Amino acid sequence: MFNRKKKSEKIKTPRFQAFRDAYSVTKAVKPWIGFALIGVFLSVWFIGIGIGATLGHPYYVGFISLPLSALATMFFFTRQAATAAYSSIEGQIGAGASVLMAIRKGWTTTPAVAVNRNQDMVHRSVGRAGIVLVGEGSNSVRQMLTEEKKKTERYAPGVPITEIVVGDFEGAISLRKLQKKVTKLPKKLSPHQMREVRARLKAVGGLSIPIPKGPMPKGTKIR
Repeated sequence: MFNRKKKSEKIKTPRFQAFRDAYSVTKAVKPWIGFALIGVFLSVWFIGIGIGATLGHPYYVGFISLPLSALATMFFFTRQAATAAYSSIEGQIGAGASVLMAIRKGWTTTPAVAVNRNQDMVHRSVGRAGIVLVGEGSNSVRQMLTEEKKKTERYAPGVPITEIVVGDFEGAISLRKLQKKVTKLPKKLSPHQMREVRARLKAVGGLSIPIPKGPMPKGTKIR
């Protein structure tokens, strides 16, 4: 019994810490988030009580609407936390790597496999879709992507390589769309092939750069 309780505490603590970190980041970007969460909760709850009063059962429906109010509040907070997380790192060096490294299921990312003097950089991710090279910075990063693709093809011949450019210039996608873009790529490698590609590229490595810290949304879709 003692071991089970101890294991449960270990599981719950990181979740609470993650929620607290997410709230701190969100509040720094959106100071009104606390009042908004209370407002969403009370609004949904009062609507439930109102519907219950119309049906003649205000207390019963009001009690049932409590978990629905909590669910609506959590959904609202999740969306706001996701946009705040992106806003907090947007424009920072290595922001693209931070987003890629938040995609933990099925993907491994090596940040800054190439960097130039303008701090444009290329990150490399490996998953079932093959190899994804992500360039972030200015328009000149396209040349870096071309060169890195040729280099990567020597280490992993025949493996599908996808190039993505992140930025605010023509032909590039925004940082907020990067995670969705990568996770939606079609699977082209078997698990065994993917592990083999990772092993080949592991020795190549990358450079040491400061990755923006803070909670990043995992699998969150930003529209």
